[in-house]
This record gives sequence, structure tokens and C-alpha cells, in this order.
Amino acid sequence: MGAQLNIKSDDAYRMASRLSEMTGDSLTTVVTKALRTELERQERERGIESKVQKMLARGQEIRALMTRPVTSDHSCLYDENGYPL
Repeated sequence: MGAQLNIKSDDAYRMASRLSEMTGDSLTTVVTKALRTELERQERERGIESKVQKMLARGQEIRALMTRPVTSDHSCLYDENGYPL
């Protein structure tokens, strides 16, 4: 027999028992599946959060290197007739 987990919550036991009855799985299987599902979800979320934080940091680095202010005026790319240079 492996390690043991002692859940001291009536609510947790009740939910696990109900799910066990619904699925036909043992309490151990029900708890293991639930923990695996939540762990995978948390790992996915943290992976996304990490990527977003890295992208934001990279954007800040790029912005710090920009010497001219950011503008939506692109007139320098066109001649007096509106044709591209």
C-alpha cells in the first residue's frame, strides 16, 4: 500500500463519495482524477501567465530603447500627392 491521504472535511468526503457513486470509480480514483485535472489546469495557467509577463517585459525593454515618441502620423512615408516614397 502506498502513502495515505487523510481528508478531514465532511464536505470533501461527501463530494468524493457522490462522484464515486456516479462514475463507478473508487474514492482514490475520483480524488486522483480531480487533483490531476486541477494540477494540469494550474500548470497551463501559469505557463500562459509566464509567457504574458515575458512579452510585457520585452515590450517595456523595446519601449525604453525607442528614441522618438510613438505616433500614428506616417506622413513621412508619403509624398505630397499621397504616394508612397
